[in-house]
Amino acid sequence: MKKTLRYSLAMAVMAMLLTTAVAKDVTTAVPAIYDQAIAAAEKQNAIVDTVEVMSAKMGRAIKNTIVLPAQYTQKKNPTRYFPVVYLLHGANGSYRDWPQKADLRSLASQYGVIIVCPDGQDSWYFDSPIDPQFQFETYIVYELRNYIETHYRTLNQAKYRAITGLSMGGHGALWLAFRHPDIYASCGSMEGGVDIYNYPNRWKVNERLGDFESNKEIWREHSVMYLVPSLEPGQNIVIDAGKDDVFIEANNALHEALDKQGIPHDYTVRPGKHSWSFWVNALDYQMLFFYKAFNTGVR
Repeated sequence: MKKTLRYSLAMAVMAMLLTTAVAKDVTTAVPAIYDQAIAAAEKQNAIVDTVEVMSAKMGRAIKNTIVLPAQYTQKKNPTRYFPVVYLLHGANGSYRDWPQKADLRSLASQYGVIIVCPDGQDSWYFDSPIDPQFQFETYIVYELRNYIETHYRTLNQAKYRAITGLSMGGHGALWLAFRHPDIYASCGSMEGGVDIYNYPNRWKVNERLGDFESNKEIWREHSVMYLVPSLEPGQNIVIDAGKDDVFIEANNALHEALDKQGIPHDYTVRPGKHSWSFWVNALDYQMLFFYKAFNTGVR
């Protein structure tokens, strides 16, 4: 059935191109369009599932969305192993957000990766020093990763792991990657709240770190911005910021701090506010960035 589908699509593409191009152009034009047509036709074969993963440290199970690419179940690739992209949601969100807003099945199949969307539960993705029920650095870096790598065919080297997210998840992705460069060779942020120290007692951060006025040093220690002096070159870093976003000044400051520290990174400011239209668009660019990193290694 699949061979028939591929043949029909190829013939349709060829016919279309022959009506508008000379023969010498068809040879170079077909592959890209053919691949896009196949990806569109086969994306329904990607698998989207919800799994609960037990956290021993928190003593409770956390839900996650797992997106397997269409290639994962193809009979011709029974032993193929895949890179993994961890995709984090924002404050007041859940593990369902990204799968509902973005076409993760197509992205997973297009780039041949497994996408994992954990439920961050307004944790800011660190281990809370005051609440044992919110130990999400341990959960994502160790407990969830161990589950993914023992239950799915994954490439289990840092080169083949990426982590990114939006808003709170942007902070979380950089926080986890900067603190664990041996685990994540690639990381990103989309309009991330990268300097929580300058936004005291908002977005439930005080519930994770304590009152700002009484715990300023703890707040400082848990902000991505203040990790920069400890960084060394070696990771693939991509940061997207919206020109009219609430966090634009913090992201500009992070960009400047990374430059001063001599940390290579891609930083893009484009029109946009704190919105899903910006994040979904940014994800397209970041998935391509990660795909190149998986295939070429650390820059």
